[in-house]
Parts: sequence; C-alpha cells; structure tokens
Amino acid sequence: MAKLIVNRLLLGILTLFAVSVLIFICTQILPGDVASAVLGQGATPEALVVFRRELGLDVPAHLRYWNWLVGALHGDLGVALTNKRVIIDDLLPRLRNTLFLAGYAALIAIPLSVGLGVLSAINEGKWSDRLANVVTLVAISLPEFFIAYLLIIFFAVNVHWFPSLSMVSGGMGFSERVFQTTLPALTLTLLVAAHMLRMTRSSVLSVMSTPYIEMAFLKGAPRRRVIVRHALPNAAAPIITVIALNMAYLVVGVVVIEAVFVYPGLGQYMVDGVSKRDVPVIQACGLTFATVFVLLNTLADILVILVNPRLRHQR
Repeated sequence: MAKLIVNRLLLGILTLFAVSVLIFICTQILPGDVASAVLGQGATPEALVVFRRELGLDVPAHLRYWNWLVGALHGDLGVALTNKRVIIDDLLPRLRNTLFLAGYAALIAIPLSVGLGVLSAINEGKWSDRLANVVTLVAISLPEFFIAYLLIIFFAVNVHWFPSLSMVSGGMGFSERVFQTTLPALTLTLLVAAHMLRMTRSSVLSVMSTPYIEMAFLKGAPRRRVIVRHALPNAAAPIITVIALNMAYLVVGVVVIEAVFVYPGLGQYMVDGVSKRDVPVIQACGLTFATVFVLLNTLADILVILVNPRLRHQR
C-alpha cells in the first residue's frame, strides 16, 4: 500500500510539472507584444526595449521558465505588470476567499448529494427517484451563469433575502461573510450536487447486482439495510473520486461564478489579469489552480486505496 501511495504522489508531482510547462508555453505564445499591450500605443521604442528587458524577454525561454519555476517553489510568483504589486500578497487573500466559498458549497453539497443519492437508490423506480433524475438533469443542462442569474432574480430582486453582489472584505465577520457568499455557494451547490447525486445512485445500484448483495436479500434483510450496510461501503471508491473531482471544480471552476457575483476570489483575479494582459498574474493563478486540482485528485487516489481492500493488499 505504501508503494502505491508513493507512486500516486510522484505521479502528482510529475503532472504538476507538466502543467507548469504548459502554462508557461501558452502564456508565451499569446499573440501580440506584452510590452506594447501594457505600455499602450504611445510608448516609444526606447521605452519598449527597456520594459522588455525588465520583463526578462531578452533571456532565452527555457531560462525564463527555470527562473519562474524556482521562484514559484520559493513562494515568489513575481510582480504584477499593471500595478507593480507583489503577486503573492494579492493572491493569498483571494485564494482564501475562493477556498471559503468552495468549502461553504462543499459543506452543503456533499452530505446533500450523497444522502439523496442513497435515498434515490433505495427508492429505485419510484416517484422520488424519477423526480431526482429530472431535477439533476435540469441542473446539469443549464449553464452555470444562467443558474446564477436565476438565483439573483429570485433571492435578491424578488424576495430580497440575499445581496446580488458578494462584497467580501478582509475585516468582515464570519456570519456576515457567510451571508454575503450564500448565493454563489448555492449556485455551486446546484452545479456539483447533481453530478455527485447521480454518481452515488449509479455506484450503489451497480453493486446491487453482485452475489453477496443477492445473498443478503435471500437472508431476508430489508433493502434499506442492504444498501446502507453492504452496498454503500463497496461503492465508496467511485463516490470518493467524483467528490474529489467536484471539489476541484469548486475551486478551479469558480471563474464564471466569481465574475457574475463580483466575488473577490482567485477566479476574478485571473479574469482581471487576462483583461489587462498581465502575464505574471495569469501564470500565478494558473499554477495555483493546477496545484489545487492535482492535490485533490492525488488525495482522492490515496483515499480510494485506503477504502479498497483489493488495492491495499495487492499480491
């Protein structure tokens, strides 16, 4: 088991290295000149030359990548081109905001989706199961920004329960922060809960056809007890995987949601960097998103190994 865990960790590090190379290449091959985009059309040729030298564009690409990677490993993500601020000082508070929003949505989505998925499997073919299938299909089919605007229209415009914009600041209390982030958290919950509910239901039902489940039924055990005591533990591996993927989406896929609600998170920071052609900010945000995604997927692989006896005791 220890060897499998080490292999997963090494694979995660290798994946993160490959993603960092891809991020650097993609930001370097963007059309246009970064110096001209930042300084504007009125920049003189001498100013452009000086600015390119400041950015290190006169250095070969592989050396620029190596310097960026070493700096990132030491916590130095560079300086923003537009305001000359240290990126890590602006990135960390926004990352905390994004993680708070993702955690808030996960606390609602994970118990809700797993519980409803098990209930849907228990009541397979009944009206509650069919209703859950219809609702989840609708939630999956609608774009995330459309769900966000529907919630804004109902909860912010019509009934005035929550604000339409999530104005979060550093000195805000916990209860006020929860209140301000409720609408974006509900939007994310509707998006990820539908996937997790359907995966939980299908994983439990796929186990129901195995011989030991049939033996439990032959012994007279009720369907609810068979699912909770026997089917659910053996269906845990795919459920853990889909939960980890959706948790990664809660952090990485919040760009649109943060833009809709003007939430000061990492996604909004990346959108601002793209609009201003701030390459160091784009690289820092992309590397942070990739790190979170790889960490969560590696954690899911390790948890699957721990809950699956066949992986723990390989011969």
